[in-house]
Amino acid sequence: MPKVAFKMKLKPGFEAEYEKRHDEIWPELAAELKKAGVSDYSIYLDPETRILFAVQKVEDTQKADQLPQSPVVRKWWDYMSDIMEVNPDHSPVVVPLPQVFHLD
Repeated sequence: MPKVAFKMKLKPGFEAEYEKRHDEIWPELAAELKKAGVSDYSIYLDPETRILFAVQKVEDTQKADQLPQSPVVRKWWDYMSDIMEVNPDHSPVVVPLPQVFHLD
């Protein structure tokens, strides 16, 4: 199962709020991610830069690529847009990260 890694960025002062919102992730959003084949999804924070580093396993990249069309995903983006750097449609600014090393 391929892994996908990317980074996003928090606005200043929202570290605790970001964690709180994810501690209370909506069940319908978690279900939508799982339905799209996303699993083993972790997000890490670099507190010095406010960069969020995310890694997820994706069963089917074509299914996962359809997530931006999901109403619940779009609603989550709207909910998170006040605390993250976002695009005009409120999707998070995401920078894909290529894998340069792996050790099993």
